[in-house]
Amino acid sequence: MESDVGKMGKFDFMLGDWSLEYRVPKSSVGEADAGGGEGTIKKALGGRYVFFDYHAVLEKSGEGAAHAVFAWDGRANVFRYWWFEDSGSFLAATCDFVEEGTLRLNWHDTLLVQTFKRQGPDQMTLRMERPVSGGAYEVILEVLFTRKEGAFLETSAKERAWTE
Repeated sequence: MESDVGKMGKFDFMLGDWSLEYRVPKSSVGEADAGGGEGTIKKALGGRYVFFDYHAVLEKSGEGAAHAVFAWDGRANVFRYWWFEDSGSFLAATCDFVEEGTLRLNWHDTLLVQTFKRQGPDQMTLRMERPVSGGAYEVILEVLFTRKEGAFLETSAKERAWTE
C-alpha cells in the first residue's frame, strides 16, 4: 500500500516557481479581464502536504494573493484542497488525478470544477469552469503557468526544516 507521502508524489509535476498569465473570458459570472502574477508550489511538513502560494494583479479586478494546501485524506481515499484568499474568502475542494498530469477539483458548496493540467515539463494550465444549459461547461478562468528558469526561493533554516 502506498504511503500518504508517496501519494503526494503525484503533485511533483506542479512543484516549482511559476510565472502566471491570467485570462478571464466574459462569462455569465463576470466581465473579461487579464493579468499576471507569480506563484510557488512546494511540498511541506515532511512531504505530507503541498502548499500553493501566489500573488497576481488583474487589469480590472486588481491585486490579490492566496495560500492553498493539498493533502491526502486516507480515511476518505481522496485528495483535499483548501484555498484561502487575502480578501477573506476561503473554499474547500475534493480532488483526484483523472490521469497522470491532470488534477481535477470539485469545489464544495459550489458547482465549480477546476483542472490543473500539465502541458509540458515547464508549462501547466489551470481552468475553472461552471455548468451551463445543455450539459456543457463555460470557462470562467484560465491561468497559464510557465516555470521560471533557475528561480528558487530563499528560505530560512526553520522553513527548510518544515519542507520536504
